[in-house]
Amino acid sequence: MSHRYRLYPTPEQEAGLLDYCAHARFVWNLGNEQRLMYRPGRGPTPNYYEQSRQLTEAREAELWLASGSRTVQQQALRDLDQAWRNFFAGKHGRPGWRKRGEHEGFRIGNANEWRVEKINRRWSRVLVPKIGWVRFRRSRDVPEAKSYRVTMDQAGRWHIAFATVPQPIPGPGTGMVVGIDRGVAVSLALSTGETYQAPARAHRASLLARRRSRTKRGSNRRERARNCRARLLARDADRRKDWAQKTSTDIARRFDVIRIEDLNIRNMTRSAKGTIEQPGRNVRQKGGLNRAILGSGWGLFAECLEYKAVGRVKKVNPAFTSQRFSACGHVDAKSRKSQARFVCTACGFTLNADVNAARNIAAGCAVTARGGLPLGGPVNREPQLSLLAS
Repeated sequence: MSHRYRLYPTPEQEAGLLDYCAHARFVWNLGNEQRLMYRPGRGPTPNYYEQSRQLTEAREAELWLASGSRTVQQQALRDLDQAWRNFFAGKHGRPGWRKRGEHEGFRIGNANEWRVEKINRRWSRVLVPKIGWVRFRRSRDVPEAKSYRVTMDQAGRWHIAFATVPQPIPGPGTGMVVGIDRGVAVSLALSTGETYQAPARAHRASLLARRRSRTKRGSNRRERARNCRARLLARDADRRKDWAQKTSTDIARRFDVIRIEDLNIRNMTRSAKGTIEQPGRNVRQKGGLNRAILGSGWGLFAECLEYKAVGRVKKVNPAFTSQRFSACGHVDAKSRKSQARFVCTACGFTLNADVNAARNIAAGCAVTARGGLPLGGPVNREPQLSLLAS
């Protein structure tokens, strides 16, 4: 986790920060190219230490690199080395290329080269090597950290983030269990009957994208349209992050055991366009569904919940949770009459469909197509709310 603050550099400092971003991007791409060019029989792939030695030679040959901070460039190589380690461990995908305007940022990892000073209640400043003191807005207390990262988003805003280990939120100690169903029309539905709605995405972003497509490449109108859309998307992302943080904190404080669906969001939002030989079907509809899922912040909410309620978040197989009635256990796809209405075909009881799914998730185990627990699955004996409570 990182504590992020808004950075306000002067024009001269901003030019220096952009140079640092270019140095980090250049070193990352050059080091990544070396690793991708490796072939069996050519010797070992250059690791961080070998590439750091080559960086010394490159700085002696290139004045452009020598004018920047060696710490920034070394940290870019450290980040690249860690990215490849994560790739070989199966934790992340293969490291890609950093692009200008999309991946603007650098990291300072040597605690001896920087420090933070408080100016007043609202402002602080950080020492950036070879640039000097840069002010940032003190929106909350600055944690003790060993490194920080400076980034610029596509809207042109500068931020500084201090890496720190978050403190988990203790549970209330009541033994209460809650199930959470994530959806598109209703972002979060709890087994208690409560619902949470993520901030709506700005529809004007698509209009600005079409306006940009009609402009000439390299023109000022195209750049203005791009900046306007980037600012709009940045505000959307800020609202979504704020909603995820506040909602996850509220749930972590109220419940001891939290059960959510084990969803593979990456596969769920995969494009349906297919190939030229086998084109996809309903591509536009699937694209709209993908945008709605990503706009609901499912993954961000689950990530925040896991580090705030450490050891108290359980993932449940979502199979048939939307088709099974939480009270009598009858499973029938016809019971779900609409997006929000669930009418059991066996007992005729009516319940909100999302809340019904959340109560099945709170039961703690998936169900089979015949409606029973799989292989006589475990019986949940933890305290729960009444399933028929309104």
